[in-house]
Amino acid sequence: MRTIFTTLFFLSLFTIAEAQSAESIINDCKAALGGANWDKVNSIKYSTVLEQGGMQIPLEIFQMRDGRMYVKFNYQGMEIVQAAYDGTTLWSTNFMTQKAEKSTTEDTENHRRTCKEFPNALASWKDLGYTPTLEGEQDVDGAKCYKIRLDKKTQLIEGKELPSIEYYYIDKDSKALIMTEEEFVSGEMKGKIGQSKLSDYQEVNGVFIPFSQTEGIKDGFSQTMSFKTVEINTSVDEKIFQYKGE
Repeated sequence: MRTIFTTLFFLSLFTIAEAQSAESIINDCKAALGGANWDKVNSIKYSTVLEQGGMQIPLEIFQMRDGRMYVKFNYQGMEIVQAAYDGTTLWSTNFMTQKAEKSTTEDTENHRRTCKEFPNALASWKDLGYTPTLEGEQDVDGAKCYKIRLDKKTQLIEGKELPSIEYYYIDKDSKALIMTEEEFVSGEMKGKIGQSKLSDYQEVNGVFIPFSQTEGIKDGFSQTMSFKTVEINTSVDEKIFQYKGE
C-alpha cells in the first residue's frame, strides 16, 4: 500500500512540474515579446495592401481586448466589412447585395467563446481558464521549439460540444511564438491541420508583433501576408463594429 501511495505521490509531482514548465515557457515568451507592456495594449490595427489579379486591395484588421473586431478592405471603390463583432453580433457584408448579414447562431457562439483571446489564446490562457501542457520539443523550419498543447473551451459543431485544442510552437532560443496548429473539425477541410507561421517580429510601442503571417494547411497550400503598418491603441469610430442590418 505504501508503495502505491509513493508512486501516486511522485506521479502527482511530475504532473505539477509539467504544468509549471509549460507556464514558465509561456511566461518567458511573453517577457521576450514585451512583458508587462502587453498589459497596456487594448487594441491592435494591422494594415497592408493585397495584390490580387493585378489589383491592389487595401486591407485593415482591427482587434480589441474586449473582443470587438472587424476586417475591412476596399474593392473597386467599395468599403467591405467582414468578420465584424460588436460584442453581441457577428456579421459580414454580402458581396452581392452589399448588405450586412448576421452569421449563424453556431458561428456567433463559437466566436463569443474565443473573442477575448487577445492578442492570442496563449497570452490570455489563464484569464480564460484554458489548460496548457508541454508536449516536448519539435523542429519548425530548422528552429528547435517547445510544443505546447492548449485545451480551450469546447466549440459547438452541428449542435455538439467538441474539444477545442491548439498547439503553439515557441522558439527555444528567441522565446518567440513562431507557429500555431489546429485541426479543422467541420466543413470541407475537416481532418486537416491548419497552420499559421509568424515571423518578422518588430517592436511597436514596447511590444513585439509579427509583421509577416503565413496561413495554410500542413503539407499543403499556404499564403503569406506581410503587414505594412501595425498600430497600438489607435482610436477608431466604434460605429464600424455595429451590425447595420435589420
